[in-house]
Amino acid sequence: MTSDAVASAFHDACLAELDALKPGNVHRYAGGHGMEAADFEKSAAAAAPVIGASGLTVGERIEAAVEATRGVVGHNTNLGIVLLAAPLAQAALISSGKDLRPALTEVLRSLTVEDAKRAYRAIRLAEPGGLGSAPEHDVAAEPTTTLLEAMHAARSRDRIAWNYAHDFVDIFDLGLKWCGGGRARWGDVPWVTTYVYLGFLAHIPDTLIERKFGTHMAGEVLDEARPIEAGLSQCHNPKEMAGPLAAFDASLKNRGLNPGTSADLTVATVFASALIAG
Repeated sequence: MTSDAVASAFHDACLAELDALKPGNVHRYAGGHGMEAADFEKSAAAAAPVIGASGLTVGERIEAAVEATRGVVGHNTNLGIVLLAAPLAQAALISSGKDLRPALTEVLRSLTVEDAKRAYRAIRLAEPGGLGSAPEHDVAAEPTTTLLEAMHAARSRDRIAWNYAHDFVDIFDLGLKWCGGGRARWGDVPWVTTYVYLGFLAHIPDTLIERKFGTHMAGEVLDEARPIEAGLSQCHNPKEMAGPLAAFDASLKNRGLNPGTSADLTVATVFASALIAG
């Protein structure tokens, strides 16, 4: 794919996520956690050219995208998105969309220590919430292993790292399935993105909530999301679920709960779908 096409697909995926009513997360219907949709619009516009740029390594792509974001927004809006999007973009630039998955595996296996150093610098610059410290390969220290090895070490506490360690299986085997199912039912509308988001929220404990509030709270949110997801999946007219979704959104935000990892996986799914479609 061309650089412009990859950049456009990334930018569109970020905006599509904002158009979807995502309980607990920032969207066009409601801000939250001290952020508004405009912050994410600026972030998407700043990061997209770097995500799609040719001639960069994955680490360079991650670091430059976070630097560009910090230049327009003073807080972390898209670190998880960038960490997932950078290898997907790299894979798209060296393959056709139909070959995205094997190309991604090749990209992940080729990650270097320098990629890890640049990614660590990006993480420190972004200052994500709930990061804490790690017993090995802590981001506060200079890495001595490849980025993939570092992600393997973090996979039990971070779902983005888990996906690096498992070839983005959440995206390809879950997210894209939900995306296709939603489109078959409702067409290419924002409700499809909401459906993908709820799929992650109802089936995988959100690791941002888990790090900040503990395993029990992450499990509670998952249990609360399941009937909402089931209700949406059974609707012929998804607008019927707007009320329950808005109520769940307010409840999560009132408790300070932001399922940010679920949102990151959602953007990556929409991005991957666009890359595969070409």
